[in-house]
Amino acid sequence: MEKKKVSLVIPMYYEEEVANECYERVQKILSGLEKYDYEIIFINDGSKDKTLEILENIASKDEKVKVISFSRNFGHQAAVTAGLKEVTGDAIIIIDADLQDPPELIPDMLKYWEEGNEVIYGKRKTRKGESAFKLFTAKMFYKTLNALSDVEIPKDTGDFRLVDRKVVDVVNNMPEHNKFLRGLFSWVGFKQMPYEYERQERFAGKTKYPLKKMLKLASDGIISFSTKPLKLVGALGILSIVISILILIYALISYIFKLNNLSAGWTSTIVAITFFAGVQLLSIWIMSEYIGRIYDETKRRPQYIIDKKINIKEEDKEK
Repeated sequence: MEKKKVSLVIPMYYEEEVANECYERVQKILSGLEKYDYEIIFINDGSKDKTLEILENIASKDEKVKVISFSRNFGHQAAVTAGLKEVTGDAIIIIDADLQDPPELIPDMLKYWEEGNEVIYGKRKTRKGESAFKLFTAKMFYKTLNALSDVEIPKDTGDFRLVDRKVVDVVNNMPEHNKFLRGLFSWVGFKQMPYEYERQERFAGKTKYPLKKMLKLASDGIISFSTKPLKLVGALGILSIVISILILIYALISYIFKLNNLSAGWTSTIVAITFFAGVQLLSIWIMSEYIGRIYDETKRRPQYIIDKKINIKEEDKEK
């Protein structure tokens, strides 16, 4: 009987301090799965340190290790997308290289998959080693995302998950450029379940998701899965009209009953100018975000450019 195959997708960006430890831990777990064959796909996302050199060395000794190296940094979501395009397994697991999501959880996730679940997403009970600011911004990220998104995305989740092959095929066939993967995996449906776990501290190195990248990820999620911000622009327009009417009423009452000594028209002019200027700028900004995404999609540029592949054969994907 032919063994089912597990594919591990691991994006890497400046991970020279953790690359060997990551490989050793995931290889130990996967090689112990007697019922399964496996492959490990590392994606070097334009790292300029020794990450690629270490991965090339690992791949030269282990043919089950495959490496994709980008021509430059294209981002975490692009790296995961590239890995998903190359997988040949029946069950695909996405995991970060920093070992905050323990690879030792993989056997349990496979058990849930064998029970018929098609997406098993990691849900963090605790997040060790992270600052109060990081925890707060993460909490606000999911609150904002779910408040504005048309698709409910589970709280306290990341990209760590096991996904059935047929779900990956659906996501791979989506042509959009700015992919927000955790949102897409929620959007496609299928049988999903959360798997709660305690997230560990980074094994080494620094986080690759500072506030700037978190904000970019949040905007990708909101714009990819909701038109509510555009509706908000309409609501602001209505609010502006209401406020302008109230200002007009206030100005007339003040003039008739001489309620203040300000120069005639000063209050209404200043309030109206500042308020409407703010509304207009906010509206333009929101619409420009959507127009910018449309512009990106119409250019039809690739989401990433691959510089080299190691241990990857095109015929393997066709099997």
